[in-house]
Amino acid sequence: MIQAIVFLPLIGALIAGLFGRQIGHRNSEYITTGLLIVGAVLSWIIFLPIAFSGGEVAEGAAHVEATKVEVMRWIQVGDMDLRWVLRVDTLTAIMLVVVNTVSSLVHVYSIGYMHDDPHRSRFFAYLSLFTFAMLMLVTADNFLQMFFGWEGVGLASYLLIGFWYTKPSANAAAMKAFIVNRVGDFGFALGIFGAFMVLGQIDFDGAFHAVEGAKGTNINFLSWNLDAMTVVCLLLFMGAMGKSAQFLLHTWLPDAMEGPTPVSALIHAATMVTAGVFMVARLSPLFEASPTAMTFVLIIGAITAFFAATVGLVQNDIKRVIAYSTCSQLGYMFVALGAGAYSAGMFHLFTHAFFKALLFLGAGSVIHAMHHEQDMRNMGGLRHKIPVTYAMMLIGTLALTGVGIPGTSFGFAGFFSKDSIIEAAYAVGGNAGVFAFWSLVIAALFTSFYSWRLIFMTFHGKPRHDAPSQDHAHDEHANDHGSAYDNAHESPNVMLVPLYFLAAGAVLSGVVFYGIFFHDIEHIEHFFNGAIVIDHEILEGAHAAPIWAKWSASLAMVFGFIIAWYMYIRDPSTPKRLADTNPGLYQFLLNKWYFDELYDRIFVRPALWVGRLLWKRFDDQLIDQTITEGLGRRVQNVTAWVVRLQSGYLYHYAFAMLIGVAALLTWAIAAGGLI
Repeated sequence: MIQAIVFLPLIGALIAGLFGRQIGHRNSEYITTGLLIVGAVLSWIIFLPIAFSGGEVAEGAAHVEATKVEVMRWIQVGDMDLRWVLRVDTLTAIMLVVVNTVSSLVHVYSIGYMHDDPHRSRFFAYLSLFTFAMLMLVTADNFLQMFFGWEGVGLASYLLIGFWYTKPSANAAAMKAFIVNRVGDFGFALGIFGAFMVLGQIDFDGAFHAVEGAKGTNINFLSWNLDAMTVVCLLLFMGAMGKSAQFLLHTWLPDAMEGPTPVSALIHAATMVTAGVFMVARLSPLFEASPTAMTFVLIIGAITAFFAATVGLVQNDIKRVIAYSTCSQLGYMFVALGAGAYSAGMFHLFTHAFFKALLFLGAGSVIHAMHHEQDMRNMGGLRHKIPVTYAMMLIGTLALTGVGIPGTSFGFAGFFSKDSIIEAAYAVGGNAGVFAFWSLVIAALFTSFYSWRLIFMTFHGKPRHDAPSQDHAHDEHANDHGSAYDNAHESPNVMLVPLYFLAAGAVLSGVVFYGIFFHDIEHIEHFFNGAIVIDHEILEGAHAAPIWAKWSASLAMVFGFIIAWYMYIRDPSTPKRLADTNPGLYQFLLNKWYFDELYDRIFVRPALWVGRLLWKRFDDQLIDQTITEGLGRRVQNVTAWVVRLQSGYLYHYAFAMLIGVAALLTWAIAAGGLI
């Protein structure tokens, strides 16, 4: 069963990628989608017994604590015998459900969304390859196997973001994502090397058992004497910062919108960005050994949640707003991990997958209805044209903003998981805990504002459909005939059915799984069964948080809704007045804190200058003109001079011979050889 879950997407990718032209686009879609649906069903078959039978993993009819299936012997070097093993415990089972469920629904949705694309066989091959790489990551039993899946996800994301390779912006976005992730992956690779050096193990179980003995050991680097586990964990987290788009390494995520909308849903909800969260949770025994690293994770997560929420306030591209929402929600997850509430972080990852995929696919339905218009300033009043999409987007927004009543069982998915993290941040205490708590509460206020702003600008008010936006005026998919609003229509059922399933998850996943992820510590221990570290002190402190702390996120959500309603329904002229009154702040947020411009000045331009210097001066002038071509020209000049000596006249040769004899006699006399 486990082998089927992991390798069915690979089989689909190979069939669609290698034989897509022979079997046709329709067969490629059906084969890859069918295999993913089978994988999703099998994932739920594995997950449900774990969730409701005391934390055991089901493999067929057997029930064991964790399942390990050896695929093959992979690497054998000296004493290291590394085998390719599929590891399935509670943590992996959660990710199998998330990855395969969302991926299968994205596959179904893509059948309708990509219907007119002439290269959709390749698209479905890439989607399945992406899913396989993520499954390889979450089933890894050692660092090297995880790194294989880690890099596979990076490769697949590059292929999908740049799928429309005829668009320069898509190529640039794909390169940006690939390069920024290489920065994080460099740190991740160093972290793996460091873990092997300090712990002497590369498999997870061996590394976890060796952590206790590694505490207190130091690493000498230049003149610094550093705590070994802190260095290892910070390097590993550097990889998570890149893959999960945390502050400073976040710049690739919004540009990933250049890929087709189903790609955005898959990247942002289930696969690439969740890899860093999963990795830190999987390696929780290592991070627990370094309080410094834990605090760093907490602070970076809090900064990311706040930063991304501020940028989302003023974005006008519907997909870009949701992208910054993803970045912010990932910050919440890392706050939970940094606080030691790993179960709360995984809970939010679980619920977030449903409502974020719902929002992205709902946005894709809006874009499909508006003939690939993405600027919300050119929308409005769409709830009458696409009522089903409106209802689905409304459910996703209610889940994202965390609508619910604290202390009761009423609430959407995000209410239970996000509030759990805020309560855990409060339980941390100290300066770091206070900073994280208030950052998340303010981020909740901003999240509510920009989420309802999206709903109001897109579906309410008067239609604003005069012309395509400047950003999309030259889009190859832009509608050139008539008003996009007048021609707007509801998406076909093949695109709407996945939204129904995701909406069910956005409504129910929080209340159903709240107990085993966060509320009942005994159930949490039974559920995870040693897959992650359970910090009783943090969980008990979160449950004991005062009423005002438990209500803080809900109150922030209400204030955000009221402000958005006033600015975009009650008095729509307010946003422009505020922007005109505070142009500096507005431009600062609109330009994403100028990180792209800063990185362009610090890294991109110097790199281009060095590249041109090496190209023009070193390669072109020194190597080509001076050494390679220059030596060739010198040889040609010498041979041309020698050729001129060969005149063909006998007296010229006789004269040369006499000169030679005279030179020999002179040399001999000077040397004393003749008397």
